[in-house]
Amino acid sequence: MEITFLGTGAGIPSTKRNVSSAALRLDSGDTWLFDCGEATQHQILSASITLSKITKIFITHLHGDHIFGLPGLLGSRSFQGGQSELVIYGPKGIKSFLETALRVSNTHLRYPLRIEEIEDGIELNEKGFTIRTGLLEHGIESYGYRVEEDEKPGTLHADKLMQLGVKPGPIYKKLKDGESIELDGHIIRPTDVIGPAIKGRCVVICGDTRYSNRAVDLAKGADLLVHEATFSQDKQTLAHDYYHSTTVEAARVANRAEVSWLIVNHISSRYQDEDERQLLNEARAVYPNTDIAFDQMTFQIPLKKTGSI
Repeated sequence: MEITFLGTGAGIPSTKRNVSSAALRLDSGDTWLFDCGEATQHQILSASITLSKITKIFITHLHGDHIFGLPGLLGSRSFQGGQSELVIYGPKGIKSFLETALRVSNTHLRYPLRIEEIEDGIELNEKGFTIRTGLLEHGIESYGYRVEEDEKPGTLHADKLMQLGVKPGPIYKKLKDGESIELDGHIIRPTDVIGPAIKGRCVVICGDTRYSNRAVDLAKGADLLVHEATFSQDKQTLAHDYYHSTTVEAARVANRAEVSWLIVNHISSRYQDEDERQLLNEARAVYPNTDIAFDQMTFQIPLKKTGSI
């Protein structure tokens, strides 16, 4: 599982940072997109992402820098031969926005499109995953998404099975499926030859927000938290007035939520290359396991070591 940042700027695009979008690529090969600001599909051209592999899009809120790239991306997915269903989740109003844009532009999709409007605290069950929504604090409805991977079966100890006289084949599958087997009068249980279950990974991606206890609750124990840090710490009043967070406030969320790693994004265009070290240092002073996102940056989310052999 890995996340690629397609747009990491705030409000308007700059020469270095496009507006908001990130792609979460799953082990299955599917890609889930989080937000789709203007020119997201252009950013995808520079990434190893295929439009037809995008099966779900999660919209955090309806400000233009998070949704204006959607109509074009939907049309291009159709032109490029995408046929599988695409599901879009977002706040109330996303359905009207997309249906109007597609109708007025006379865009006809060759694949099924399903649009689901979300509320606070909804749980979505997808194959191998549970996604929970959390309402944050912004000028309009803005959500975070908690993506939790199901537990994976532990490692099958082939050496133990060989010692017991079990050769590779159908019996291995039965044990992996949780069935006990009988061999020469002895019962072999899955727990005898399979290691502990491997805990699934957890990624939390927040939309625009002030510092919020809701974000802390949503991010509890996550492997990765993606949180906006539009402003430096000296702009705390400005951040509050415009319903955004500073570097230090994002780090405080990560610290209180005890996440494994924090990546800050949604960086104001007022900050240039020479300012980014300061932004990163501000966050790391509060939460050392912090990186600052840049366009086309990819971050790997490894499986837990616990239970793996």
